[in-house]
Amino acid sequence: MSKTAIPKLAWFVPLAPIALAAAIYFGEFQSSSFLFINRLTQLLPDTVWAWLTFLGNGWGIFALAFPLLLLAPRLLTAGLFAGALSAIASTILKNGFDLPRPAGLLENGSFYRIGEPLLHKALPSGHTLTAFAIASALYFVSSRAKRSHLLPLFLVAALVGLSRSAVGAHWLTDVLAGAGVGIWCGMLGALLAQYVPENQLSLKNLWPRLIALGGVVAIYAHYTQIMDLELNLPLQYASIAIVAITFIFFVKAQFNNSPGNPE
Repeated sequence: MSKTAIPKLAWFVPLAPIALAAAIYFGEFQSSSFLFINRLTQLLPDTVWAWLTFLGNGWGIFALAFPLLLLAPRLLTAGLFAGALSAIASTILKNGFDLPRPAGLLENGSFYRIGEPLLHKALPSGHTLTAFAIASALYFVSSRAKRSHLLPLFLVAALVGLSRSAVGAHWLTDVLAGAGVGIWCGMLGALLAQYVPENQLSLKNLWPRLIALGGVVAIYAHYTQIMDLELNLPLQYASIAIVAITFIFFVKAQFNNSPGNPE
């Protein structure tokens, strides 16, 4: 078995959160479970939940992971594939179900909300889906010997999901469904990344250069848009700095005579 192989039983793990989401929805615990989490999470400052939500934003997580272009390009590649798959899955499922969000069903003022009210396309939580997709991709594209060190990524992804209920944007069922589908997307992203030849990950080849151009777009997006909430502006500026510094080192590597050794 390959050191980066995905165990067959792992493909069944996402069924657990999806089944729990179905149980909550059809058991008519949708509102009560959401309100419980929404009120409990108010114990922490809004900034905590806003910043965690940022980690589920596609542009946000891409910027924060951008240094992997230099340090571990295969991991970043897996994350990009998983992110693309998660965007497709989220769009299809949201449009397919088109379920109302908490603000679309509950009375105004009956729950705590940060930011503008979002009314439609609840299932699944796109931020949760993205966070679990990235965590799963990085985990499964790594060798089995290194995977234990990456387990905290799933905890972070879970907190991202929790933040979506904390800010009043998603039901718990949306979060659970996003987690399950996200893990599948991450597994597929990891599998796809394994097919990229090692020599194509060298910094002077086309694929890393395309990713670098994506970094330029990310800088523009972070500078001209608000990523979900205004509380995230400090993180956006920090992300711009991270991408810009990484990009400088990437450009310097283009003029380096050594070929580079991607992981």
